[in-house]
Amino acid sequence: MTLTGKGTADDGEDRGATSRPATGAGKASVVRDRTAGLWATARRHPLFAAVLAVAALLRGVAMIGYTPAMYFNDSFDYLHVATRPYPHPLRPDGYSFLLLVLKPFHSFALVTGVQHLMGLAMGVMVYAVLRRRFRLPKWGATLATVPVLLDAYQIQLEHLILSDVQFTFLVVTAVTLLLWRPETTWRLGAAVGLLIGLSWLTRSVGAPVLLGVLVYMLIRRVNWRVLLATVVACALPVVAYMGWYKLDSGKFAITESNGIFLYSRTYKFADCHKIKDLPVEEMPLCTEPENRLPNSQDGIWNAASPLNRYLGPRFNADQNATANDFAKRAILAQPGDYLKVVAHDFFRVFQWKRTVFPDPATYAQYEFGSRSGTLPNWRMDSDHTAADEAIAYEHGSARTKVVEPFAGFMRGYQHVFYLRGSMVGAILLIGLAGMLVMWRRIGGVALLPWTLAVGLLLAPAATAEFDYRYVLPTVPLACLAAGMSFAPAVRSRLRRLSPPGGAARQRRGARDAESVTKRATAGV
Repeated sequence: MTLTGKGTADDGEDRGATSRPATGAGKASVVRDRTAGLWATARRHPLFAAVLAVAALLRGVAMIGYTPAMYFNDSFDYLHVATRPYPHPLRPDGYSFLLLVLKPFHSFALVTGVQHLMGLAMGVMVYAVLRRRFRLPKWGATLATVPVLLDAYQIQLEHLILSDVQFTFLVVTAVTLLLWRPETTWRLGAAVGLLIGLSWLTRSVGAPVLLGVLVYMLIRRVNWRVLLATVVACALPVVAYMGWYKLDSGKFAITESNGIFLYSRTYKFADCHKIKDLPVEEMPLCTEPENRLPNSQDGIWNAASPLNRYLGPRFNADQNATANDFAKRAILAQPGDYLKVVAHDFFRVFQWKRTVFPDPATYAQYEFGSRSGTLPNWRMDSDHTAADEAIAYEHGSARTKVVEPFAGFMRGYQHVFYLRGSMVGAILLIGLAGMLVMWRRIGGVALLPWTLAVGLLLAPAATAEFDYRYVLPTVPLACLAAGMSFAPAVRSRLRRLSPPGGAARQRRGARDAESVTKRATAGV
């Protein structure tokens, strides 16, 4: 190499000429390294890799069999907000924000693809936490992911334009962060709080999740700085959203529906003859038992609902406040009846057989169907129908297309491979058993996922009504708690609680006694 101006320039040109191919080669090398790393990871965890591959394949078949997506009644409210953002009075807009972010791609298939990736990621998180923190064997940790990854109704829920998968993903991610290390820093607490705040803006039951996490932190004696960071980080998105709601509607709130949903819960049993000092303006909400509609949610959605006796748009502030006051009066006047309907819906979760509920049309939206239904034509505003907004979002036909034989395969799979309610109950009981063994530590770390799972099952029963879609978000949490029941710490504690000698020594003693008896008999 000649150290002259010309030589330096030539060398620079040579280096520049070779740097571009080197960059391309470098990128290829990075891809190869990452691919090799993933392959090496899969080889170290072959059983889980196989389950994950099958789960991904099933989701791919669903995406081909039902293009571009499947819809539920609520889908079009989320879509309406994503098209023209405003704080919706019925439900928070967290999921609509996801639709808004993905809107420039004009692809419902992309939305469902993201949701399917969330489903797969939840399975990975369950496996990783049980292996890394709780040292379960590979087969045990894999088994805990099967209800999350291979349940047909979970796959179908991921293929619906609905908020449930996003909500579950946020909660499971928050729980994973809390369980990943024994110690929780304030930065980790802030991340957890932010995730819970976003889950709260996705579904209103995110509020009980925050309460459950804070109680867990207090029991675990987490540093006050971590608690503060969690609360502040959770409050940031929630308070910002409430401020937006106030600018739009004049009230510092997230929705105007909590009272109306609580009214629907009391609609099944409220007896105005037992409610003392009922205000005159609430009397239109009274219904005689013989005139009641069959389901609690009929108290909201049915045309014959007593709520329709009030003038004005549904879910306005006055109607919500009136319904909320009536519901609270009914609960206080008839606490036994309230507990009865809550218990009925809570234990309905654990039935072995799925029944058509609340009606055939709604139940059909939770299953892979054989026909392509038309998009609804109900009006979202004065200028647009639900079908119009779906077509505008997709920039083309948004109607679900049923493509055979892929759709037929998913229908057949759904008839057989799904998590029955009794299985959910068994998973929760396994988690409870492990917590009882660790009673000196108030259930240990399994307290967090187990109580959140039960709380997410109980919240709809207490505030609205049972629905099959509300069961699935509890499954990853329940599986985490059940897996923790087989952690070495729990097994060690169980051995210490066993009587001296244990069952194995008793069995050996019985065999020795039998052997002595046989020898004595032979001698006689």
